[in-house]
Amino acid sequence: MCSTTNPGGAGKWRAEYAEALRNAHVAILPDNDQAGREHAQQVAASLYGKAASVRIVELPGLPAKGDASDWLAAGGTREELERLPAEARLWEPPPDSATPAGAGVKARHSGRGPSQATRLAALAEAAELFHTLGSDPEPYATIPVNGHRETWRLRSRGFRRWLSREYALAEGATPSAQAEEEALRVLEGRALHDGAALAVHTRIAERDGAIYIDLCNDRWQAVEIDTHGWRVVAEPPVRFRRARGMLPLPEPARGGSVDELRAFVNVGSDADWRLVIAWLVAALRPSGPYPVLCLHGEQGAAKSFTARALRALVDPNTASLRAEPREERDLAITATNSWLVALDNLSHLRSWLSDALCRLATGGGFATRELYSDDEERIFEGQRPVLLTGIDEVVSRGDLLDRCIILTLPPIPEGLRRAERELLAKFDAARPQILGGLLDAVAGALKCLPDVRLPRLPRMADFATWASAAEPALGWWPGGFLDAYAGNREEANELALEADPLVPPLQELAAGLAPGAAWEGIARELLAAL
Repeated sequence: MCSTTNPGGAGKWRAEYAEALRNAHVAILPDNDQAGREHAQQVAASLYGKAASVRIVELPGLPAKGDASDWLAAGGTREELERLPAEARLWEPPPDSATPAGAGVKARHSGRGPSQATRLAALAEAAELFHTLGSDPEPYATIPVNGHRETWRLRSRGFRRWLSREYALAEGATPSAQAEEEALRVLEGRALHDGAALAVHTRIAERDGAIYIDLCNDRWQAVEIDTHGWRVVAEPPVRFRRARGMLPLPEPARGGSVDELRAFVNVGSDADWRLVIAWLVAALRPSGPYPVLCLHGEQGAAKSFTARALRALVDPNTASLRAEPREERDLAITATNSWLVALDNLSHLRSWLSDALCRLATGGGFATRELYSDDEERIFEGQRPVLLTGIDEVVSRGDLLDRCIILTLPPIPEGLRRAERELLAKFDAARPQILGGLLDAVAGALKCLPDVRLPRLPRMADFATWASAAEPALGWWPGGFLDAYAGNREEANELALEADPLVPPLQELAAGLAPGAAWEGIARELLAAL
């Protein structure tokens, strides 16, 4: 597969460039904005009759103004990139090629009856068009599908397939790519200017004191949790979006227990076990701050399997564990397209990543520069549960340590090791019962939260209060979580001291003093003494 780009960006295409692609099969990947789509049409028209075939491929799941780099950073693969053009329609020029791209739909087909684009737009009357909240809203639609309702971004593959199917059922034919593009422009205008501003959620949402969890199954069911318990509902009162890579949660089973999870994760002490469950209960809360769970241990301590098992109970994904992001932009894309951010096999946390994870866990948000733009920013503002794994203690900066639960997984004796395939099969079979027990704990936390009064407020006080509220439902004694959390915080403080390069020489200096003596002097003298 050979790829190239237009020198100079959108609007800079020259007719002579088409000769370089003569007799080639060309797939054009436009940016997800008006300028990108108009440029794609211009390039397609220039290549028509010269290239062996021309297709315009809308990459699924792109954010507003996103491009192929965003798609790849979010987990797009070469295999998908080879498959998508094969699924796209061949590009053909519009019936009246003299009409400017973007001219009105009716004007182009005047005197010929309603155009394909007009009929497509009319078929979308069954959809509820709206736009997202915020300063840079995106157009969305909620559509009826096989007895349930689905929510899709207008440029998504899901909405395009629904619209094409409606057209095929009504007309007995397939709409052209040009008609589909024109209809989408009309619908985008309606969604942005006439539609309501509504919140769209990824996996977890809250409304009127209840928590909703998207099961991500083909029936678009969700779990509703309130102070009375939990139940599976067909039409939740919130709108969920589906990002590429999201996998379904199992339908939870009643009568299960989170204690069944312990057979599948390598956690040593009872205190560490309580912290793992507290982190899971917090990860199913719609708002943070969230603690960052760090799993350390020697090679073969089942860190990655433990991390995958924990994620599978909250936000399963085809890319369950990711490598260290290269820049904040990659982290923002990951957080936008999933509920839980899990980074695996870290050896070191660079300063910018440590700071970004702090903001991600506690809600500071961050902005990244738009590609190919000097003054456009893309803003991510939200909170996400974070899970990190590594052989060594990768968290050393005090601000992130304050937000961490750091667990060292014990080595697994050779005689107790099990084949991962066998363990995974048993875990998948137990997952409905474990999830049901976890939902019981969340419902219990909702019920008890108003009455929780902690004797002392630790760092991450909201998390500590929420976890303490879940204690009765989990069968823990009052204060059991706080004891475990306090012990973990002391260990984190010791790690912070060990990681500070100034501490060892200070300790050596103090050890050389006589009992009860003190060192006094100015900073220059202290530097010399060290």
